This record gives sequence, C-alpha cells and structure tokens, in this order.
Amino acid sequence: MTPTTAQRHTRIVATLGPATDPPEVLEAILRAGVDVVRLNFSHGDPSAQVARGEAVRAMAEKVGREVGILADLPGPKIRIETFAEGKVQLHAGQRFDLVASVDAPPGDASQVAVSYLGLTGDVAADDVLLLDDGLVQLQVDAVEGERIITRVLNDGMLSNRKGLNKQGGGLSLGAITERDRELIAVAAGMDVDFIAISFCRTAEDMHEARRIARGHGSKAALVAKIERAEAIDNLAEIIDASDVVMVARGDLGVEVGDAELPGLQKKIIREAVARNKVVITATQMLQSMVDSPMPTRAEVLDVANAVIDGTDAVMLSQESAAGHWPVRAVETMARICTTAERQFIADTDFEKAERELERADQAIAMATMFLCEHIGIRAVVAMTESGGTARYLSRFRSSVPIYAFSHHAGARRRMALMRDVFPMDYDSRGQSPREAARGGIQLLVAAGWLVPGDRVVFTSGEHMQTRGATNTLRLLEVGPDGEATGLGEL
Repeated sequence: MTPTTAQRHTRIVATLGPATDPPEVLEAILRAGVDVVRLNFSHGDPSAQVARGEAVRAMAEKVGREVGILADLPGPKIRIETFAEGKVQLHAGQRFDLVASVDAPPGDASQVAVSYLGLTGDVAADDVLLLDDGLVQLQVDAVEGERIITRVLNDGMLSNRKGLNKQGGGLSLGAITERDRELIAVAAGMDVDFIAISFCRTAEDMHEARRIARGHGSKAALVAKIERAEAIDNLAEIIDASDVVMVARGDLGVEVGDAELPGLQKKIIREAVARNKVVITATQMLQSMVDSPMPTRAEVLDVANAVIDGTDAVMLSQESAAGHWPVRAVETMARICTTAERQFIADTDFEKAERELERADQAIAMATMFLCEHIGIRAVVAMTESGGTARYLSRFRSSVPIYAFSHHAGARRRMALMRDVFPMDYDSRGQSPREAARGGIQLLVAAGWLVPGDRVVFTSGEHMQTRGATNTLRLLEVGPDGEATGLGEL
C-alpha cells in the first residue's frame, strides 16, 4: 500500500477476465488501486479461475499490496437454453412457449427450453417473466404440463442462455446448487478470502454455505448477494448471517423494478453498516467504459452517490473483465471515489448509537471514534488478530484512516475490503502493548503517514495474540523525534 492509495478510503473490487489476463494489465490494475479481485465462477472452466488466483497472489506480492480474492458462485441462475440458429427475433403479441423438459429440441421463434424444470410450478397466468435483464418481457397466459404458454410484450432479439427472472420474485429455487458445492471446494483449495453466494433468499442459505465452506477448511468471509425480491423481505436476518453484503443491482433491479432500486440500495447500505457488516455496491457502475475510454456523467454520479451513501466498496464487472479499457476503468473509479469522499460528511450521532454492547472491542471502537470526532485525531492504529476490531472501527465512517496491524496474511486481505481501513503487516508477537504502540508509530512515521505533533489513538488487547480481546485504548502523540509519547491509558 502506498501513501497515494491511502488517500482513498473506499475500496475497489475488479472482476478478472480475458482483458486482465496479460501480466502487465494485471499489474497495472493492482497499482491503479484494486483492493479485491473477483473471480466469476459463472464463466469458463474453474481451472482458469484457479490460475488467475495464483497470478494475483504473485502479483500482489510484487507490487506490495494487500489484495483479497473473492470467488463468486454462479448460484441457481435460471436461463433459457439454446436456439437452433443462435438467436431469434420476437415480436409483441406473438405466442412464445417456454419448455421445462430435458428432451426439448433446440429453440426457434415459437419456443425455447428453460434450465429450471420446476419453473412450471412457480408461475401462473398473468405473471410477467423478464429475459435478458428485462429486455424481453413475456406474460404468462397458461401453464400446460411442461409448457409455459406466454405472450410477448415487446419486440426484441433473444439469444442463447439469457437469464430469466420473475417480476416481483417468487421463484422457489434454492440458493446453493450442487455445482456451487463443488465450486466451494475449489475456492477453499485456493484459500480465497471471500465467497459470494448468489440469489440467497434467507439466513439459512448463508448458514448452509458457511457449513460447506468450513467443512472444506475455508476461513473465507461469506458474501450475501442481494438480488432476489425475497431477500429484501429477509434483509436483516441475511445481513446478520453474513460477513459481507453485496448490492447486486442487475437481477435485483429486474425483479423489483428499476424505480425501486435507488431506495433499496440506500437501505441495504444503511442496514449493513448499522449491523456491523461490510457492503459492496455492484453492477454496471461504469458500464459504458466496456467500449469507451470515458464514463458517462450519470455513471460518475452513480459511483459518487454510492460512496456518499457509505458503501465500503464499489465493483467493476464487465468493465475490467472484458472491456477495452480495464486499467482506465480502475483509475476512473479510484478518482471518482477520492473526490466523492471529500463530499462525505461523517456525523456519527452517538446519542443514537447502540447502548448495550456485547463485546469489549465494540466499546473500544465506539470510544475511539468519539475521540476522532471531538479532539482532532490524525490516525487510528489498531493491533488486531482477525480484523474484527478494524471492522467495528470502520462502521462509524470517519475521515480518519485506520491502520490495522496484523501478522496474519488472511486477516489483512479480508480487511482490504473495509472502508477507511489500511491493513499493514506487523508482527507484535512477544511485544507488550507499549512496545507494539512504539513500533507501529515508528513504522507510520517512516512511511510518511504521521509527522511530529500528530495525535493518534492506539487500540490493542492486554493479551496481544488473542482474537476479540481488544480492551485497551491509548491516546498518543508523535514526538519531535518520531517516537510515541503520552502512553497513558484513557
């Protein structure tokens, strides 16, 4: 991590793909500011994603960055099957059948097979089905055996393997497929830092995914992708069951309608932060940069508004994976985030903050951020084993950087997704809290991030190598010689 990177508090997730496979491009996007890479297991052979993960680990070490890896599972994405000619032109008013049968022939202008054979039990007359992110809309007239008879509502071209959603939600397909189970094992073998669960509907979906991941020895944080209408109804319990929440705006927008999406995005971000969880905002943030070297003004505003709303991270999908300008897209995202952060007003209402805290490290985090708001703190230095203290600190949303020191590489990579947190490699084993404070301050002074006269809050536990044991807060000042002074406890 460099001082330039440290000026940006919002994190950037970038999807890898053919556009980022050349080593020089991968190096360039990491240097441009990518904090977490996304491996989309919906596309290609898993071995290609394994190779990309290995390349990221090597390149992150080369450039000196803490870069997390997120494995995004395909989940139960419902798709149409293929057409004999690859695509068909549909016209408003015509009949078009969806066939839920493994024996269905290749599609044509009158019918096409669907991947989910249980679809006939989930739809009824007058339901509206949305294909290809809503570009083609079908109204169900009747369900007859394996056939769903629909009427096309708008002219449109339909090609192979496009996604299918039901307007308003209500599809009963479970979140964890057999393919997902296989891919969780692959992700565990790669030692990824995050595993994203697609189309989750309930907390139990997340619990099941966690059981499978832990069964394979994975310590990855679990990401709940909010992209079903049902997930909104169960939002609080899903957030509580997850480590990270993703506002997956593509399928969510199709199911709930575009007009509902902005308000839901704000709600999800607000709820995630309030429940001490990390949140990513994703999908088509700089979509025009797939082909254009410049974003639209609307896209700039979209990214900036997510930052001002308080998201931890913003994500690039096709822009980085398959676009013509992957490096420029990352640079653009970083520039927008940095500028938008200047408009973000951190105004924590401590009167409304949670009063009955369950953990000592939560109380230390609250006290720390109270000091940051009221007595001019330059930085927070947190000694942490698992990253939990850093997460609690970052939920208060401040302009004060949080330097999180840990000797655990996995913890540092997971902290790379947290807004305001800058993970650093520091081995405090065998040191007292006072020695660790002095060592950490000296490291930040040497890096140019602290100067004499700066006030710093230092947090640690009396037992330094114990998870969740942060129970001490110290107010320090950098002396003329760069040494920490004022080592009394508050």
